Amino acid sequence: MVKLYDRGVYLLNGTEIVEDAQTVKAKTGREITQADASKETMAYGILAGHNTSGNMERLQIKFDKLTSHDITFVGIIQTARASGLERFPIPYVLTNCHNSLCAVGGTINEDDHMFGLSCAKKYGGVYVPPHQAVIHQYAREMLAGGGKMILGSDSHTRYGALGTMAMGEGGPELVKQLLNKTYDIKMPDVVGIYLDGEPVKGVGPQDVALAIIGATFGNGYVNNKVMEFVGPGVEKLSADFRIGIDVMTTETTCLSSIWKTDEKIREFYEIHGREEDYKELNPGAAAYYDGMVYVDLSKIRPMIAMPFHPSNVYTIDEVNADLKDVLHDVEQKALVSLDGAVDYSLQSKIVDGKLYVDQGLIAGCAGGGFENICAAADIIRGKYIGSDEFTFSVYPASTPIYMELVKNGAAADLIAAGAIVKTAFCGPCFGAGDTPANNAFSIRHSTRNFPNREGSKLQSGQISSVALMDARSIAATAANKGFLTPATAVDVEYTGPKYHFDSRIYANRVFDSKGAADPSVEIKFGPNIKDWPKMAALPENLLLKVVSEIHDPVTTTDELIPSGETSSYRSNPLGLAEFALSRKDPAYVGRAKEVQKAEKAIEDGQCPVEALEELKPVMEKIHETYPDIDRSNLGIGSTIFAVKPGDGSAREQAASCQKVLGGWANIAGEYATKRYRSNLINWGMLPFITEEDHENLSFKNGDYIFVPEIRSAVGEKADKVRAFVAGTGDEWKEISLKLGDMTDAEREIILKGCLINYYRG
Repeated sequence: MVKLYDRGVYLLNGTEIVEDAQTVKAKTGREITQADASKETMAYGILAGHNTSGNMERLQIKFDKLTSHDITFVGIIQTARASGLERFPIPYVLTNCHNSLCAVGGTINEDDHMFGLSCAKKYGGVYVPPHQAVIHQYAREMLAGGGKMILGSDSHTRYGALGTMAMGEGGPELVKQLLNKTYDIKMPDVVGIYLDGEPVKGVGPQDVALAIIGATFGNGYVNNKVMEFVGPGVEKLSADFRIGIDVMTTETTCLSSIWKTDEKIREFYEIHGREEDYKELNPGAAAYYDGMVYVDLSKIRPMIAMPFHPSNVYTIDEVNADLKDVLHDVEQKALVSLDGAVDYSLQSKIVDGKLYVDQGLIAGCAGGGFENICAAADIIRGKYIGSDEFTFSVYPASTPIYMELVKNGAAADLIAAGAIVKTAFCGPCFGAGDTPANNAFSIRHSTRNFPNREGSKLQSGQISSVALMDARSIAATAANKGFLTPATAVDVEYTGPKYHFDSRIYANRVFDSKGAADPSVEIKFGPNIKDWPKMAALPENLLLKVVSEIHDPVTTTDELIPSGETSSYRSNPLGLAEFALSRKDPAYVGRAKEVQKAEKAIEDGQCPVEALEELKPVMEKIHETYPDIDRSNLGIGSTIFAVKPGDGSAREQAASCQKVLGGWANIAGEYATKRYRSNLINWGMLPFITEEDHENLSFKNGDYIFVPEIRSAVGEKADKVRAFVAGTGDEWKEISLKLGDMTDAEREIILKGCLINYYRG
């Protein structure tokens, strides 16, 4: 089904995989170096066309367009305003698809929307009103272009199937683009994803995506690399099918994606009235890839990602055949994911030897596409979901898609079967809509199934589970009244209706400044929209208290700052910070605030020991070796340790909430994604790495870590820094912490204290 090559390979004429240079020479009649062949990938060509550094090893990228949604755009624009923003220099689209319910926290959601509209007018942007489209569907329909690059403040910013290299990053990276700066990275490796064969009837894009995620996530095969889709199987897939696979590449932890394009993609642009944005893309005659994933589409069967990660994959047939053992395995993994916070069991879901699910949901940028919903309607037409616990909701990804589903009758078929067809909204994907009942089991064609993401609150004893599936198998399960069923088991003829895009829907509702800024417009501020608090520059010496210690194999951004109803506070840095780690380590905020008292005492010219008495023996120990340390050259703050933090969302708040609570660093075995590490740096936090085994760390929660001369170490480009664990009594253990590779700009940002300070000068 899926095979990973253990080394780099060549691809000849886009079809033939060759593993060594000698064979390439024999087949082509010429000697081709690996370096030259690496330049023949589609990714290299696009990156070269957007690189401004003149050095393809160290890229400085300028993007063509930007996009953000209503959880992120307020903070981004506030940061850019504080850094000198006068107008949007490139097209910037603000969608309102995350806080669209306007049902939590009084007026604050709609206040954010009005802020966005007024900023689109003032700075020259595009504003997409609530329920018109989810961020990524609007980008596909209206922004993507062959050979272009788009940066979005959402991790699922992926438009590779349309020939657009797109990346999801934290807000500060968009701020840089708004201030005419660059996105600075090393040239990424490029891994080929070779698609062969053709999917069998009933298999959808989520099935293919989950198979790839299952094969690549755990081993980091494509981590921070570009996935380049090639091979004869690509042409067998529709544009919608390719898009459905592409959006899920984020869950492999890759940097970006790009696909070869053809007449089916040209037709997509034609349908949307933008044929001029199509560009044919193919790898060169002999292209070198740093790795290769071979996917036989014909062997993929309906898949399910069981709780609590998209990589926890099985075929649906495997689950049904070995139900008790699979559920037991999930329960054992949950002991780690949930920290034993609740009693978790799925055994009650076995009814008459079959798995009964409580909820089916097709939604968002992954599931809400036209073809997915039409296929679901074909499966459930003439059937009904029953009147028991099982519920079924469908969220088209945009109003134009919704309109076409109404016109062609698919919406009527779904509603007649008992489904509820709702508006374009991302909430079900992160716990702000269709939250299941306690102990319920939900199957969803959406992007993620992390713990808490569906709305659980472990601290209140509430837990439900999400499994990811394709829309087709969700509809088959719905037709079977909630009993898990693969779409391949259903006898159905797919109608495959043609899509017609109605451009009037956006023309009549979307505000498009056409790039013209109007400085006379006054920005509308709601009472919850707050400025970022003042942040200090990095001191010469740093004293850190470990205030949270996380030993899970991977820590997601949902655990660092929960999604769901907390999203309503994303425009209020201090208000949102109250929720930091609240579902993973509820005591974190209180501990961090206690340490922050000492730093605030220093800022006020007072002795930190008077504000935090526990510092007295620590400072005495420090003074034995460093007698000159005092409040003039010492900073005091908090840090967390996590084995591998940062998987999941691009949300910058996973880092900024720690910062506004006095955080100065993270310590990790490694960072799950480039974007989370970048978020730390952009908020002035040190991305420390420890090479110690996480079970035998020389520090623990509650310990102080003294890092002398850290400012000099950062400025002098040191890779490793000395630190001392100031434990109780006479303990004074020296440890080594790595900073890892950083650009000159990143080091300067940390020295200044954050990106805002960096741009203020």
